[in-house]
Amino acid sequence: MPGFTVAIVGRPNVGKSTLFNRLLEQRKAIVDDISGVTRDRQYGVADWNGKNFNVIDTGGFVVNSEDVFEREIRKQVQIAMDESNLVLFVCDTVTGITDQDEDMARILRRGNKPVLLVVNKVDNSERALAATEFYSLGFDHIFFISSISGSGTGELLDEVVNFIPDDAVVDEEEENIPKIAIIGQPNAGKSTLLNALVGEERTIVSDIAGTTRDTIHTHYKQFGKEFILIDTAGLRKKKNVHEDLEFYSVIRAIRAMDEADVCMLLIDAEVGVTVQDVNIFSLATRKGKGVVILVNKWDTVQKETNTARDYEKALKQRIAPFTDVPVIFTSATEKQRIFQAMEKALEVYDNRQRRIPTSQLNDIMLKEIERFAPPMTRGHAVKIKYISQIPTAVPSFAFFANYPEAIKEPYKNFLENKLRSHFNFSGVPIRIFCRKK
Repeated sequence: MPGFTVAIVGRPNVGKSTLFNRLLEQRKAIVDDISGVTRDRQYGVADWNGKNFNVIDTGGFVVNSEDVFEREIRKQVQIAMDESNLVLFVCDTVTGITDQDEDMARILRRGNKPVLLVVNKVDNSERALAATEFYSLGFDHIFFISSISGSGTGELLDEVVNFIPDDAVVDEEEENIPKIAIIGQPNAGKSTLLNALVGEERTIVSDIAGTTRDTIHTHYKQFGKEFILIDTAGLRKKKNVHEDLEFYSVIRAIRAMDEADVCMLLIDAEVGVTVQDVNIFSLATRKGKGVVILVNKWDTVQKETNTARDYEKALKQRIAPFTDVPVIFTSATEKQRIFQAMEKALEVYDNRQRRIPTSQLNDIMLKEIERFAPPMTRGHAVKIKYISQIPTAVPSFAFFANYPEAIKEPYKNFLENKLRSHFNFSGVPIRIFCRKK
């Protein structure tokens, strides 16, 4: 099942971005007292009681405004509501109910998505009393919180995860077939690639960025290979196709990633690596997916002796620290190296399934640790006694030590590099945990 997605909506300056940061436990959105700072959407992955969900923070919603930014934000909020499974409607107890809140409440009540009404800035008993007026907006679920201090957010999160199904219904037959998502920015050539691989016009291909709208699953069975290709494709019926494109592409990519084992990230060779590409890449790795990078439209780039080598080097600098990722230079229109790209994606799928026998893991890694021991802590030597691989979808390793908390990020990076140099985990994120022995 695609990942569960929660959209945070509300008029400007009610504290949506602060709530977003609180849910993600990181300062990612720009938080400012100036109304309308969040013009772009922010998105990330939150985790509560062992359940993950995607969170989208939208710009402030202003109904019937002629301001261009506000009109754009309104469209984005509409998309967020269409694309999410659950909506958090944020209001502000200090200002009380405004006309904008009421307009928005009407739109949300007409929609078919469950809504949790979140009244923010409730940080004393006086405000808690004032907040009761929000019951008049007519929503069943209402939460009084303070995003800044975090009070009330635990109850809100408990309710959010109640909406997430415990187990998605999975087709048993499809369960063991590799699922490969084609992701990337609009117009990078995703649909062209799918058509070239499948050998038929499955998706509409055009030069208008964003003709692709819904995810399409293609069961591929040829040349002794079998896998499911997930393409974020289908026709987008919009007058002004370019406007909300990036937002659509991001939400679609997130949903496609959630379903996939391996993501093929297409980068437009002519445009080069953009911030958005790096964001999509890091989101895929945070979700523990295998990644293969395809530099597409390579046939259109003027080349000298080391063009590909230099391009790959610059690309890996942008995606560091996780650079153990296959990069393939393709042209979907000319069908250059596209089957090689599929072979590589299936290899990465195998790497993600790789299980290292415990005895082999300890033989190799304990020798490496002996050569380069972890730094001492408060005069004590830190000793790693034993290593085992944890049975999870993403390759994860537990290092048992006498002072696990003393093993910091730089040493964990060393351990990861040694695992990669001895075992093939190319294209796959590795998780490292230090535990008490």
